Amino acid sequence: MMELFEAIAKRHSYRGEFQNQPIPREDLRKIVEAGIMAPSGCNHQTTFFIIVDEPDLLKNVADLIGKPVCYSAKAMIVCVADPGKEYRDISFFREDCAAAVENMLLAVTAMGYATVWLDGNIRFGVDEQIGALLGVPKNYSVRIVLPLGVPVTQGTPNKKLSFEKRAWFNGYEKE
Repeated sequence: MMELFEAIAKRHSYRGEFQNQPIPREDLRKIVEAGIMAPSGCNHQTTFFIIVDEPDLLKNVADLIGKPVCYSAKAMIVCVADPGKEYRDISFFREDCAAAVENMLLAVTAMGYATVWLDGNIRFGVDEQIGALLGVPKNYSVRIVLPLGVPVTQGTPNKKLSFEKRAWFNGYEKE
C-alpha cells in the first residue's frame, strides 16, 4: 500500500471508465472504515455509508445520477448524513461528511482504485431518489456518492498553487 503523502500527491478526481474487475468486499470495508475513523464534530458521528456493489442496484443509481463514470463503476459508496444532531444549535454534518470522504479518497488512492466525489450532480431531488431507492430515512440526507473501480487509464492530479501562494506563517500575506 502507498505511503500517506504519496497518496495525497496522487489523489485525483477520476471521471473515466473502470475496468471490468470487481472490488473485493474486504477492500470496500477498509475504504469505508477509513471514513468511519474521520474526525466528527463533538464526536456525533453523523455520517453513515451505504456500499452498493450489486449490479442491478448499481445501474439504478447510475441511471439516477446520469454521469458516464457511474455506469462502469464496480461499487459506489453513498454517504448519508444525519443533519439533526446539534451542539448549541450548530450541526457539523457537512464537515463530518467531508472529513469522512477525504479519508476514503485517500484510502481509494492508496489501494490502487479511483473515484470522483459527486455531490453537485445529486442535488435537486436526485439525492432524495437515491435515498428512497436505498431505504434511507427521510430525515437523513444523501450528501455524496463515490463511484469506484480500477481505472482504465491513469489520471493525473490537477496542478495546485504553491505553498507560497496559499499559506503563510503568522498572518495573511497575499498581495
